[in-house]
Amino acid sequence: MANDEVNALLDEIGQLLAADRAYPLEPTLLYAQLDDNMVGESIFKELGNQILYRRPINRRLPFALLELWEAQEGDERWMELEYLYRDGRFEVVYIYPEEIDPDEDVVERRARAVQRRFGEKPIVYPPWPPEDGVLD
Repeated sequence: MANDEVNALLDEIGQLLAADRAYPLEPTLLYAQLDDNMVGESIFKELGNQILYRRPINRRLPFALLELWEAQEGDERWMELEYLYRDGRFEVVYIYPEEIDPDEDVVERRARAVQRRFGEKPIVYPPWPPEDGVLD
């Protein structure tokens, strides 16, 4: 896939992150782990002295991430991605298999990425919905 198409997908990912109007867009960190037919995305927003974890609200986001992942040419594909939106611009870091410690959990890598981008601040996670999917 050409660079123009990759850039269009990266722009689309930024627009999808901007669709969450409940909190300011900037700064936002998207941390994603991808593999064949698997996308795990986590969104973090810096809010003063804390970091807020946001569940993805846009159903298009995992498909855009998968398209970006599948757009890679060659045999070696990145497995994880850090997408930081700040000051009206985005910065992307691709993490390749050889850069990942196989004994380390993705949760640890993700927490380290959040700390690297936003500093030592507590991460606030919303309560999970009940198993029946009905909110009180």
